[in-house]
Amino acid sequence: MLHMGHAVNAVYVWSIARAFGGSIVVRIEDHDAGRSRAAYADAILADLEWLGLRGDNSALDLPAPLRQLEDQHAYHGALAALTAQGLVYACRCSRRDIAEQSAEAMRDELQYPGTCRGANIPLHATAARRVHLAQTQVHFDDLRHRSQVQQPAAQCGDLLVRDRHGHWTYQLAVSVDDLRQSIDVVIRGDDLLASTGRQIMLGAMLGRHTPIQTLHHPLILRPDGAKLSKSAGDTGLAELRAAGWSAAETLGRAAWLGGLQPEPTPRVASELAALWTDGA
Repeated sequence: MLHMGHAVNAVYVWSIARAFGGSIVVRIEDHDAGRSRAAYADAILADLEWLGLRGDNSALDLPAPLRQLEDQHAYHGALAALTAQGLVYACRCSRRDIAEQSAEAMRDELQYPGTCRGANIPLHATAARRVHLAQTQVHFDDLRHRSQVQQPAAQCGDLLVRDRHGHWTYQLAVSVDDLRQSIDVVIRGDDLLASTGRQIMLGAMLGRHTPIQTLHHPLILRPDGAKLSKSAGDTGLAELRAAGWSAAETLGRAAWLGGLQPEPTPRVASELAALWTDGA
């Protein structure tokens, strides 16, 4: 369910797109069939509609919204293309296995040590697949963080692109979709900055020749420093609506929390572009 942190992201996306002539693609990233529920997707769309935030899928001749689970052939095609390049191998390692083998086990993100890379595990033995990442650096410019240098192989090791249950991972799904849907600007929270280099690398492996421009915005945190989370009891947008908040109050507070205006002044969706064009 969406909460105020998601509203901050939405304000960044819609305000920038409307101020600078971009088009917005609404995509339900339900690539993990084991965790996705139709009720969650419906609630997300209802919250966006309440806020007055509508995408441009129809104008772009795309389904409205896009749903990853409804169109999986592209992910199979991407896996086949990577396999043809000799980059894919089967992996039996669990997250616990990796934690036990990794010297970085205390970090939020574990580094896969390459245990199965040369093990020649039969493809029929597990659905899990990893892509071998070269030991190269990725250079890119973020609109907020400026020049960035990442080495995905050193950050996370060989990348899991399909898990042992046969579900596609976030990294593969968004890299494939950003390429085939001609996404050229990605706006998301700071917690995903580390994913950018590996997605650029995957995109290049799959034939992307034009770079993606990124903007990673500040996160809205709880007093203990953790990210907002509906599962942790943080108030969702549906609860705010039920408590009497208006869409304009919600968007205005989100713009303020995101550092886009000095006060939580209410703003309707059609006024978001002015956050940039008026020099706010």
